[in-house]
Amino acid sequence: MYSNTQSKFFKMIYWLTGQSGAGKTTIANKLLESDKLIKPFLVDGDRLRELFNNKDYTETGRRENVLLAQLIAETINKTGRDVLVALVSPYRDQREQFKERIDEDIKELYVHTTRITGKENFHVNNYEEPLNNFVDIDTSNITVEQACKIALN
Repeated sequence: MYSNTQSKFFKMIYWLTGQSGAGKTTIANKLLESDKLIKPFLVDGDRLRELFNNKDYTETGRRENVLLAQLIAETINKTGRDVLVALVSPYRDQREQFKERIDEDIKELYVHTTRITGKENFHVNNYEEPLNNFVDIDTSNITVEQACKIALN
């Protein structure tokens, strides 16, 4: 699906998925500073909900939010920029369909932790962990810098 030897000259969509509080946005914000990315752009799930006034946290509302993030990420990526998407995106079928459509230009990053973060009340009960073609980032005992290194390798 994607190459582990990514050059700084290839644009990519980095799709950070996982439960609230795992570190998706923190990692994405740090990746914005990387000189290995081409004019990186961040699509943040919380900001997206604010922008489009989507307060629907049912499966329908979540799926709509993911679809919107996918459209934005794909559009911006086609302009030659790397795109970071930090979004719970709980449904595996949506993520897999997007990966198939984007092909080599996407990297799914599964960000998770065993630490108590205070955001457990916001966890999605039916979140579906990725099964294949993803990078595992367990933030339980690593720094943000270490997580970014894993993301970019």
